[in-house]
Amino acid sequence: MYRKFSADKIFNGYQFLLDKVLVTDEAGVITGLVNESEAGDDIEKLKGILCPGFINAHCHLELSHMKGHIPKLTGLVDFVLKVVTERHFAEHDILEAIEDAEDEMLQNGIVAVGDICNNVLTIPQKNKARLQYHNFIEASGFIPALAKERFGKSLEILEDYKSGIQSQLSSINPHAPYSVSPGMFGMINDLSGNNLLTIHNQETVAENEFFEKGTGEFLRLYQQMGIDISFFKPSKKTSLQTWLPHFTKGQTIILVHNVVTATTDIEFLNHKPQTPNSKLFFCLCPNANLYISNTLPDVKMLMQHTDNIVLGTDSLASNDQLSILAEIKTLQNNFTEIDLAVLLKWATSNGAKALQVDEMLGSFEKGKQPGVILIDETKLEKVKRLI
Repeated sequence: MYRKFSADKIFNGYQFLLDKVLVTDEAGVITGLVNESEAGDDIEKLKGILCPGFINAHCHLELSHMKGHIPKLTGLVDFVLKVVTERHFAEHDILEAIEDAEDEMLQNGIVAVGDICNNVLTIPQKNKARLQYHNFIEASGFIPALAKERFGKSLEILEDYKSGIQSQLSSINPHAPYSVSPGMFGMINDLSGNNLLTIHNQETVAENEFFEKGTGEFLRLYQQMGIDISFFKPSKKTSLQTWLPHFTKGQTIILVHNVVTATTDIEFLNHKPQTPNSKLFFCLCPNANLYISNTLPDVKMLMQHTDNIVLGTDSLASNDQLSILAEIKTLQNNFTEIDLAVLLKWATSNGAKALQVDEMLGSFEKGKQPGVILIDETKLEKVKRLI
């Protein structure tokens, strides 16, 4: 048995198509995109945009219980402090919020997630295999002497994910440039098979200031966390230019947020000796950026230099919803010159490539099983999951 879908528009993961019919088997595997005249009978004729399922390239499912807990516009330093000191709720409440958040992502047409993990609490939900996850196990520790011990704890969590969820991939990743020592960066770089990475990058002006001058708001972060950084010497370079040279093994790296990434950073990337097979993706989480600091990345500048842009929701600690369509709408409202087809590409085929799941997800191509969603084109507010 086959299902046949037509709509006002079909977005195939790369571009809009008109007067086509999408054909799948009952399981949602794509068998073809054919002309209406060749499709025969029993076509489900729909209003809106047919689209592959969305890819959420950056989320913190384990923080879902913190929805509404942290006030908006705290700035990054106070946001981080609140997450670190106020994330400890009753385990029952955390697990319930994780399940509710995954339900929300499913309802919003998301099919795959790059999920940040600092503990094992999301494993039971992920074992239900309702969404495809890449589990980004976070490593952090800015004090050099503690790098080996902290990295060992991340390795233990990695093994829990590998043994607890057989069908999903996991890797160890640096939390952020300001929370990982050079030694820990080296351990992450040298870990065998650790080929898909992510990092919170250049989320605030203060992050660059800390690495360039050793001054600014981040000094308060370390002071309030009781971390002695007397050993630290500023690199006199931006955050991105400081941390990226630690990676030398041809990894794919998803850079998240990029709020203050500038043309000089892109020029640095272009002139840096390229490691074979290395690839960088820039993940935008605009609603989280507005929630925390009311700022947005220079998206137009990024577009001038790279096609490797993807979308994420961040966590419910920093967002009112887990909806890629809501991220698209925010970008459309703030960057009116960006075509909807470009934004949908970031949310589908680009995201699938970044998470290395493009063999099955991200586009309507024969043999793939990307999910089929219907987007209400009038206000870009509603998504209906068809398969």
